[in-house]
Amino acid sequence: MTLKKLAVTFALGSWALATVGATSVLAQSHINPPDSALGAPSIATGESHIGAMTGHATDGEKLYIRYCIGCHGPDGNADGMNAQWIDPKPRDFTKAVFKCRSTPTGTLPVDSDLFNAMTRGFVSTNMPQWRSLTPQQRADLVAFIKTWSPRWAQEKPGAPITIPPETPDTPESVERGKVLYQTTLKCVECHGPKGLGDGPSAPSLRDNDGNPIKPYDFVNGSRFKCGTTNEDLYRIFMTGLDGTPMPSWSDFVDPNQAWDLVHYLRTLQRNYHPPHTAKAATKSTDQKGG
Repeated sequence: MTLKKLAVTFALGSWALATVGATSVLAQSHINPPDSALGAPSIATGESHIGAMTGHATDGEKLYIRYCIGCHGPDGNADGMNAQWIDPKPRDFTKAVFKCRSTPTGTLPVDSDLFNAMTRGFVSTNMPQWRSLTPQQRADLVAFIKTWSPRWAQEKPGAPITIPPETPDTPESVERGKVLYQTTLKCVECHGPKGLGDGPSAPSLRDNDGNPIKPYDFVNGSRFKCGTTNEDLYRIFMTGLDGTPMPSWSDFVDPNQAWDLVHYLRTLQRNYHPPHTAKAATKSTDQKGG
């Protein structure tokens, strides 16, 4: 058995151990002062609101014990029994700092941001998609996750940014985006001149907790952490990935420039097929089949 397989086997065993008897561990370690203004939101009253759904922390607690405690830990601080085997590390919910948000940098996400992240999962990490859970269960988990940090009792989520209509994807737009990437914003320092995530700063990059972090590889990456569409990529530019070296560029580029950058980065992606191309291919196939 290779060292890697041994580590995976041990991690799976740890997951099982973490799940068995986790109820008592969580009950002993989850701290919620009676006065919610002085501490994290109460499990008894904590809620999330996603569309017409209302999530309840009391139900989310049971789901957390079953599905999340092995990595995120009984205290929500990314110290689960499996965490030592995971790279990148699990999210520390006690800090309430999240990469994927529709809100400005430095602000709390709205509930739907956490719901979408849970549904989507995080590519190139150990965080899977949780589509196997019902939407209501995911909403319940969002409500419970918010009980780990006092930020949720002391602050309101930021207002989601407005994403303007996409500008035309033209050769001129791509060229302007290339200048932004290669020169103006110096994206090459981290992501590299060809977008391979191998820029000169890449080896030294660390997240806010001091853990090594790799820049995104646009060429070989299957999808972005925070979505798949051009709007998702625009949102990443303008909100940044909090807790990482990836900043918000909202103070440095205007919306048109952000779209130019989106269009240029799409040209670096080896496996990207524009939506209109996919539709055209489907139409051509349908015509041939007729």
